[in-house]
Amino acid sequence: MGSIKLKAVEKWFGDVQVIKGVDLDVEDGEFVIFVGPSGCGKSTLLRMIGGLEETSRGAILIDDRDVTPEPPARRGLTMVFQSYALYPHMSVGENMGFSLKVAGAPKSEIDAKVNHAASVLKLEQYLDRRPKDLSGGQRQRVAIGRSIVRDPTAFLFDEPLSNLDAALRVEMRYEIAKLHQSLGATMIYVTHDQVEAMTLADKIVVLEFGKIAQVGPPRELYERPANLFVSQFIGSPKMNVIPCDAKGGTYDLNSGRGGAYHGDHDAVHLGIRPEHMQIGAVGEGALDGTIDVVEYLGADCFVILDCGPLGQMTARVSGETELKPGEKVGLVFPAERLHFFDKDGLAVR
Repeated sequence: MGSIKLKAVEKWFGDVQVIKGVDLDVEDGEFVIFVGPSGCGKSTLLRMIGGLEETSRGAILIDDRDVTPEPPARRGLTMVFQSYALYPHMSVGENMGFSLKVAGAPKSEIDAKVNHAASVLKLEQYLDRRPKDLSGGQRQRVAIGRSIVRDPTAFLFDEPLSNLDAALRVEMRYEIAKLHQSLGATMIYVTHDQVEAMTLADKIVVLEFGKIAQVGPPRELYERPANLFVSQFIGSPKMNVIPCDAKGGTYDLNSGRGGAYHGDHDAVHLGIRPEHMQIGAVGEGALDGTIDVVEYLGADCFVILDCGPLGQMTARVSGETELKPGEKVGLVFPAERLHFFDKDGLAVR
């Protein structure tokens, strides 16, 4: 079992509160990812779960056992950090089995668990090498293997891929996804990279200034953001948001155009994802804009438009587009793709 529950947990550093009453349920075997901007408290919250930071108020339960006052060694968890922290004078196998050796486990048990972890992580041929002879991705796999041999209740990952280059990050994302599938273990993972969050998580926890802004599966957060913060944070490029006046069955933009509105109360912001905007002729759709930049990415292009007093907007179109900077175009907003937010930044359903 590996369920984890946070009940109104808070963290104070003197007079500064960095975690502000977080409630969260992590089910056994679930892959949960904490995301948010720098300083939002995601690493602090992870360290509180692991026991590396004291919980000021509230309770942390692992398998329904209150572990709030217990030290890390008694929580049955294991952490994988941004830094590999491998012993340079030890081989890969010795690094992976060191915690078991310190705990007094028999050599036969250590060898069996190290060999099993090496098999899972495709490290069998590297067991006799030293860390200096490995690539960055291989060293991170060794660090993960060191955690696997302990057979933990849950794995805690604190930005484990941030030291790797782009190609290795993609490779290690795949490795971690396969690891979760093969082990079926509970995993909590901190990252600032929303691509990692969207591709790996069963459930994403978006944090904003020490509070949870929204929790849910990646698709839910992308398609139904609960507020302006989540709408802007999840998605790359981010959602376009412009001011509007939405009430009484219609919405109006500063362009003098608008459309039907079916929200249950007034809204003052309209949002639309870049890939949902359609580009047409001037005068078509909700507003007009002038193309500033066309960013070619191969299969796609990002078209950045100047929409006058409504600001800058980004459209995602096919890489085969013939659009050029300086062209004036119309932007069509499909009604079923629009998001509306009220004066408090909350989504209007």
